[in-house]
Amino acid sequence: MMRLIPYPFLSAAFLATWLLLTQSFALGQWLLGIIVAMIGGWLLSALDTPKSRFKRPLAAVRLFSHVVVDIVRSNFAVAAIVLGLKEREWSSGFVDIPLQIRNPYGLISLSIIITSTPGTVWVDFEKTTGQLRIHVLDLVDHDEWRATIKGRYERLLLEIFE
Repeated sequence: MMRLIPYPFLSAAFLATWLLLTQSFALGQWLLGIIVAMIGGWLLSALDTPKSRFKRPLAAVRLFSHVVVDIVRSNFAVAAIVLGLKEREWSSGFVDIPLQIRNPYGLISLSIIITSTPGTVWVDFEKTTGQLRIHVLDLVDHDEWRATIKGRYERLLLEIFE
């Protein structure tokens, strides 16, 4: 069964996404969605991704709550800048952050968190040194950003993936 559907949860997600995108639950869409889901699973198994375990679900819940709060807070801050509600006292810039995490899934998760938070963008990651560079729209304090990334995100990602 694993040869036919190597990643059953991912294949189910592909099928659900297909049905939502087509906005149809007709038999033909189900069949096409199953084909897409199976091909997606086979392609992913051909990539030979590294195995990883999701170790601490409660840490993932805490991380998710931090991310939701930070995204909502950043939305308001960026909206204030864009709408001109905040005086032109802000300045953008780059922040370099040394990371301990090396797990590819942890790094992917961190990149999604940073890039999905308005006002921040993942710019570069130097694999050999573990140096992350991000761009921040409203950069007030470099050390505060380092502490935020390392304390709120990296610490929990290390619990979850390492």
